Amino acid sequence: MKYMNKSITELHEMLVKGEVTSEELVKESLELSHKVQERCNAFVTIMDDASGGEVNDELLSGIPYGVKDNYSLKDVLSTGSSNTLKDYVPFFTATAVENLSKHGAIPVNKTAMDEFGMGGTGTTGHTGVQKNPWDLTRMCAGSSSGSAASVASGVYPYALGSDTGDSIRKPAAYCGIVGYKPTYGMISRYGLFAFASSLDHCGVLTRSVRDAAIVVDGMKGIDKYDMTTWDSSNIHLNDDLNDDVKGKKLFYIKELVDIENYPDASDELKKHLEIFNETVEKCRSLGMTVEGVSIDKKLLEAIPSVYVVISCAEATSNMSNLTGIVFGPRSDGNNYYEMMKNYRTTGFSPLIKRRFVIGSYVLQTENQERYFKNAQRVRRLVVDTIKEQFKKYDGLILPVGTGAAKHLDGSLDALNSGTSALEDHLQIGNFGGFPSITIPDGFIDGLPVGVNITGNCYDDQNVLNIAYALEKTMNYKGQIAGGEE
Repeated sequence: MKYMNKSITELHEMLVKGEVTSEELVKESLELSHKVQERCNAFVTIMDDASGGEVNDELLSGIPYGVKDNYSLKDVLSTGSSNTLKDYVPFFTATAVENLSKHGAIPVNKTAMDEFGMGGTGTTGHTGVQKNPWDLTRMCAGSSSGSAASVASGVYPYALGSDTGDSIRKPAAYCGIVGYKPTYGMISRYGLFAFASSLDHCGVLTRSVRDAAIVVDGMKGIDKYDMTTWDSSNIHLNDDLNDDVKGKKLFYIKELVDIENYPDASDELKKHLEIFNETVEKCRSLGMTVEGVSIDKKLLEAIPSVYVVISCAEATSNMSNLTGIVFGPRSDGNNYYEMMKNYRTTGFSPLIKRRFVIGSYVLQTENQERYFKNAQRVRRLVVDTIKEQFKKYDGLILPVGTGAAKHLDGSLDALNSGTSALEDHLQIGNFGGFPSITIPDGFIDGLPVGVNITGNCYDDQNVLNIAYALEKTMNYKGQIAGGEE
């Protein structure tokens, strides 16, 4: 019998009844890991020595899961999918993983990703390209590409991800699963390799909204090692999950989803927006109000540029410690300057180096006002604009991107002009630290697409409840890539 395609609650019930052992679950998950590795290249490390654990009242106890390779895991290779840390083995474990261990969860692999989380394709990591299990010629998106591919393939019920711009939520959409990043600071980032500290969120990829609630309940908590964390002990996401959303109010942004704004729209984009409109009607059938709101198009179109400036600037600062002197494989050189130069020149991929160049440029004294500080101001305008809507609405609902997963070579993808804001609007959730969840929303030509719900800070329960109710109107909960049951 196959077990890993089941939900956390189903597996827990079977464990408690003695219908399966934790050891059997771990063994199956490891076997599946190797199969998916051959097919999708989803992992950096498979922990073949992992073993079963104690089963108790904790829902996560005895159940295997995956850890994105930018979470520190003591005594386990943790590279951030970068050559600069290809042999790095941490001496401590990230707080989020430690918290899951206290609930009895069992990590069985480290999932591959875009190098240090910088990229939205799953193609820049040092171990190669992650392939979408629904169609191996297509990408998973990134940076949590390996986590998305493995959960979608049924390796385990959930895997950890991180989200700086959309790195949990877009891979979830492309792979037909759920991706949830809670309010900034609900989960400690201690032990997560820093990319852009004001944007980075820890989170999870699952195959159902309830599983996402269960896992984040296990991950969250205030942490003395992360000053941005806050006390969420009075929040019980799973216990308080319900589908009573009658009277809730959602809004969508007209400039992003009205088809008349895309005069050269491809058939795929048209279909995606049709699916979204059908989902809006499902929300209304649940008793929710859904209204279109107009937002300055110039502000929306500035979002991708603002993200690039701020994220690159913060990355340049955060990763200045990657010199090859303190840790990482040392490079040759006649002095420490040459050693560092050679290490950073040969160790980083071209994409990372471009981002460091951008970050260094916008932080130069003569450029800060024009680029970095202006980007911060526009970020504030975006956040204030959305928070103003949250005074009237319980959440923002939008389609994820312009359609299904893009081809790895890009040559067959239809290009639609003026869609950058639609493709990148999930960055709003990082700008404001808002809770945000993506759930499956249908298929286009056999490939999954997603819908996203974002709410106000600390309103995670409301966001999850809306997603949970909406999920019940669809037939995509628990699906495995390729339609396997």
